[in-house]
Amino acid sequence: MSINHIEMLLFSMANELKQRYTNRDELLIVGIQTGGVWVAERLHKLLELSQPLGILNISFYRDDFSSIGLHPYVDPTALPLEVDDRHIILVDDVLHTGRTIRAALNEIFDYGRPASVTLAILIDRNGRELPIQPDVLGCSISLEQGKHIKLCGPDPLSLEIRPNS
Repeated sequence: MSINHIEMLLFSMANELKQRYTNRDELLIVGIQTGGVWVAERLHKLLELSQPLGILNISFYRDDFSSIGLHPYVDPTALPLEVDDRHIILVDDVLHTGRTIRAALNEIFDYGRPASVTLAILIDRNGRELPIQPDVLGCSISLEQGKHIKLCGPDPLSLEIRPNS
């Protein structure tokens, strides 16, 4: 997928968000570390939001924490605004099993109770394990078992299909 194609997907996602939210003053865009933050930064700029961007690190909320352990350095979550009664756009790069989004929702709700959460995903791929679906989507792909897709970046953004390691 070319850089231009990724930019077109981001532009399309931003247009859909503009149509959903005419009053963008009440929005908080939150990107999931790392690729979700890169996508969220692009959407934040395209939406011309004045509020700061939120960054979510779900390392402590993952359900595979006990088997994969903790990375030596974990960036903290940074939610610059109150979560209560705010419309949150939760952004990630690739939606696969749904477990990352489940962990992100758990963390967000530990900070408060948002008015709503809209899930914006750049790439949706097959292999869902939880009933989680994107509200705003760049595109869907189907990968054979044993492959995964990775967003590389931050500048420029590119997508790579790789074998599972």
